[in-house]
Amino acid sequence: MSKIEVNQIGPQCGTTLTVGCGSGQTVNIDANTVTLGRCGATVSLAAGATQSGFGRTGTVDWDTTAKTGNFTAVNGTGYFVNTTSGAITVTLPAGSAGDIVSLADYAATWQTNNVTVSPNGTDKIGSLNEDATLSTEGQSVTFVYVDSTQGWLNTMDSTSNVRGEPPFIVATGGTETTCGDYKIHTFTGPGTFTVNAIAGVCGPTRNNVSYLVVAGGASGGSSNVSGGGGGAGGFREYKAPLNGCYTASPLDGNPGGTSITVTAQAYPITVGGGGAANPPSPDLQGNPGSNSVFSTVTSTGGGAGGSFDAFPTRVALPGGSGGGGHGAAIVRPGGTGNTPPVSPPQGNTGGAGGGNPSTFANAGGGGGATAVGQSISGNFPGGGPGGDGGAGATTSISGSPTAYAGGGGGSADNRCASLTGGDGGSGGGGNGGDPTRATTSGTANTGGGGGGVRGPSNPNNVSPAGSGGSGIVIIRYKYQ
Repeated sequence: MSKIEVNQIGPQCGTTLTVGCGSGQTVNIDANTVTLGRCGATVSLAAGATQSGFGRTGTVDWDTTAKTGNFTAVNGTGYFVNTTSGAITVTLPAGSAGDIVSLADYAATWQTNNVTVSPNGTDKIGSLNEDATLSTEGQSVTFVYVDSTQGWLNTMDSTSNVRGEPPFIVATGGTETTCGDYKIHTFTGPGTFTVNAIAGVCGPTRNNVSYLVVAGGASGGSSNVSGGGGGAGGFREYKAPLNGCYTASPLDGNPGGTSITVTAQAYPITVGGGGAANPPSPDLQGNPGSNSVFSTVTSTGGGAGGSFDAFPTRVALPGGSGGGGHGAAIVRPGGTGNTPPVSPPQGNTGGAGGGNPSTFANAGGGGGATAVGQSISGNFPGGGPGGDGGAGATTSISGSPTAYAGGGGGSADNRCASLTGGDGGSGGGGNGGDPTRATTSGTANTGGGGGGVRGPSNPNNVSPAGSGGSGIVIIRYKYQ
C-alpha cells in the first residue's frame, strides 16, 4: 500500500477547495488540534446536514411561534407559551442526561392561566413523578435532565421578564376624544373604563387621572298649588397635576379632594339616571336622581322637590343638591345639599318655600352645584312666584367650557297670572311652570334638576313636573 504525506495544501485556482469525493465517502482528520476557518471566518453546515459529537452549550434553540395549546416539548428547544386564552399543559420529552428544555411566559398571563409541566412516563421533576405548576407572571424556566433519581431539574428561573413600559396610560371605554396631548373618555351611560397599561415612568403622577362625576338630577315637586324645583345631581371634579390645558370648576378637588391613581384593570362606570316626573296632580314630591360612580368616587343623586305642605311626608329631600321646599302658611325648608358630605362639597341646599298667611303657596328652587336654590317665603297676595334653581358649575374637562348640575326652578302659584316660575340654574336645570310657560325637565347628561309644576287648572301646566337630567362621567389623562 502506498502512502503520500502532505504537510500543507496550497491555494488552488478558484474559490472552492473540495476534500473528499462525494456521497458515501468519509474524510478523517486525525490530529490533537484541528482548526476550521480563519480569524473572522464563518464555519457553516451545509443545508440539511447535522452535527454530532460537539455537545450542547447549555442553551436552547428558541421556537418563536408562540404555543397556545397543549404540546410535547422537544429536547434542545425553548418555547414561548401564551396562556391568554386558557391554561396549557407542556409534556416534557423522555429524558436523557443533558437534555434541556426552556419555557417563557409569552404574554405575562401565567398568573391567571397557569402552565402545567408534566413528566414523560415514569420520568421525574425534582425527584418526584408529579406535575409541576408555573403560575408567576412573566416567569421563564429552564429544565435540564440530570438522572433517573432527580429527573428534570430547574437550573434557571426568572420571575419577572423584562418588558417595555409605555410612557403614558393606555385605556379604552366610553366615547373617546382628544384635546392636544390629552385623551378624554366620556360616559353618558353605564360602561367600563379599561386601563390596558399604565405609565412606566414618572410613577403615580402620570397615572393620576382627572375626572368629572355628575349624578342624576331630581324631578320637581307637583301640586294643585305649586311644586319645588328638583335638586341637581352631585358634582365632583378632580384635576390631576399633569392635566394642564383645561380650566377646572371652582369645585376642583385638587388639593384636598379624592385623587384616583389608576392601575391596569377594568373600572365599571355607573351613570345615574334623572328622577322620573310625576303627574301635575295630585300633590306629590319629586323623585330623587340616581348616583354616578367611578372607582372610589360616588356622586349622590339630587334631592326631590317638595310638594304641598299639608302633607309633611312630601317635603323636599336631601341629596347631592337638595330639592326646593314648598309651603303656604308653614315655611318648608329645602332639602339639604352635600348629603352625604364630601370635600369639596358636591352640591347645595334647596330654597325654602312658604310663610304666606293667606295660604297662597310659595315654592323654592332646587340647589345647584355652586349655589343654593332661591327661597320664596313671605306674604305674596294672590300667590307666590317660584324660586330660581341654584347655579351649576362650569368646567372644560371635556375640551370646551360646559356647565353641569344646575337646580330646577320652583313653580309659581298660578292662581295669579302675573307670577313667574323660577328659572332653572345654569347647568341644565329645568324651569318651574307658571301661567305663561310650561315646566321643563333637567337637560340630559348634565345632572340638572327638573322644574316644579302646579296644575291642572293652568293650561300651561297640565304636563308632568320636570324630570331630572341624567348624569355623566368624564375621565381625562395625558396620553402622549
